[in-house]
Amino acid sequence: MHAIDNLPADALSRAVVEIEKHVSSAGWDQPAQLFALVPTEELLAAEPQLAAELGADDAAQPLTPVAQGELPGGADDSNLADVLGQIEWPEGVSGCALALERIVLPPSVESGLSDAESDAELARMAGSDPRRHEVRMVAAVLRDGGRFGAVRLRSHDEDSAVLTGADLVPTLCEVLSLTFEPSTGAPPAEGDRADGLDSDGPIDGTSAGHVRGVRQSTDEEKQA
Repeated sequence: MHAIDNLPADALSRAVVEIEKHVSSAGWDQPAQLFALVPTEELLAAEPQLAAELGADDAAQPLTPVAQGELPGGADDSNLADVLGQIEWPEGVSGCALALERIVLPPSVESGLSDAESDAELARMAGSDPRRHEVRMVAAVLRDGGRFGAVRLRSHDEDSAVLTGADLVPTLCEVLSLTFEPSTGAPPAEGDRADGLDSDGPIDGTSAGHVRGVRQSTDEEKQA
């Protein structure tokens, strides 16, 4: 039985909220960030010395987010599916999450952008439109198909205003699920457009060091 079968029903939503708060604590204008989701119980069984680093609250979380760093190539809509399609997680990873920022426009405005002659012009037009909304999206998926997301608007930058739900960012979750598809993928390293993305913490100071340590152990697992 895979560890994912023993996770509580709210494990993924708790991890998403944790990641969203962690990323938001560093402010806006950040690159896309990828996280592995590892069962905390298995992690502590393999490395019991990490219990002191995590602390009681983090150790009680069913999933521990493991920071994997920035995605290569900027991970814009034009190459996100290709970048994620190169990733293949080891068995010890039960899920993954992606945090990224995007500009969202009303449908009536999007139709007027069809005349843009290049991606650069499209980005310029969208970024200068006064009706735009800057958002941060966090999408997470589990191996068994579980999905959850969170969205924070820059214009309403408060924890109480963050939107969450299983169907909040379906397209981004769909693309993220590619990392668990059988393929000839590889660990995160240096396309198809992820259509619909625009329309649509885990860690305090103590466990930030823990995240780096976990990432190292995850890399070793990939090499095993």
